[in-house]
Amino acid sequence: MKRLYTEKLDIAYSDRFIVENLNLSIPEGKITALVGANGSGKSTILKAMARMMRPQAGTVFLDGKSIHSQPTKEVAKQLAILPQNPVAPEGLTVSELISYGRFPHQKGFGSLTKQDKEIIRWSIQVTGMGAFSDRPVDQLSGGQRQRAWIAMALAQGTNMLFLDEPTTYLDMAHQLEVLKLLQQLNGEQQRTIVMVVHDLNHATRFAQHMVAIKQGRIVSEGSPEEVMTQEVLREVFGIEADIIPDPRTGVPLCLPYELAQAETGQSIEQPLAEPPRKEASA
Repeated sequence: MKRLYTEKLDIAYSDRFIVENLNLSIPEGKITALVGANGSGKSTILKAMARMMRPQAGTVFLDGKSIHSQPTKEVAKQLAILPQNPVAPEGLTVSELISYGRFPHQKGFGSLTKQDKEIIRWSIQVTGMGAFSDRPVDQLSGGQRQRAWIAMALAQGTNMLFLDEPTTYLDMAHQLEVLKLLQQLNGEQQRTIVMVVHDLNHATRFAQHMVAIKQGRIVSEGSPEEVMTQEVLREVFGIEADIIPDPRTGVPLCLPYELAQAETGQSIEQPLAEPPRKEASA
């Protein structure tokens, strides 16, 4: 049985529809990358599937039941989400932040149980944050901070992890650090991971399933080899690109070289206008 999927999903901001009639299934035990141009609706879809937004119409199903009809705490035991650029209160330490992940499992305002503390220690260990557990989150580097938030999501004890652009504003080393951690969580613990990704080559290297989105609709979905084609890149991103195999892994790599042509056959790129001429002095 499919664990998480949508049926005829419509999502709107006020009266402006971003997504209409979306039918999307998330494969269990895989990393799924949602890709598309800016404003394509991929982050909106992620939020709706993670119960951060209520759809205008249609249904998100989790374990056969509407996700929006289930109690918040029960959903939080099944699914964790890391939004874009989360901010921790000033002075909050890494261990304190991670402990917030146990909130869905607590009754009332109860203190942390022995099991809670064991899970927090495990989350700190697997994300490599042991040396930083007593350090304030706002004093960490970008990659360390992102790992701390991932540790908090892991402390929720869910098998599904959603991340909205987890590598935004990180340098290349920290991007690789975060993505390899997600790959390890998936490979060793079979966690289902869904992430919005801007870098197509990150998507093909670290995800087993890709969904290419344009204006709130699915243009292509499947393996990286099925989705990363010149035709899909032309339609979704408006680019011409060479597709070559990664010399290490064999997955397809995107090498863009030109803007795609408009439907008229003319290049989207326009010649630069002449700069204003300086008026001759009298």
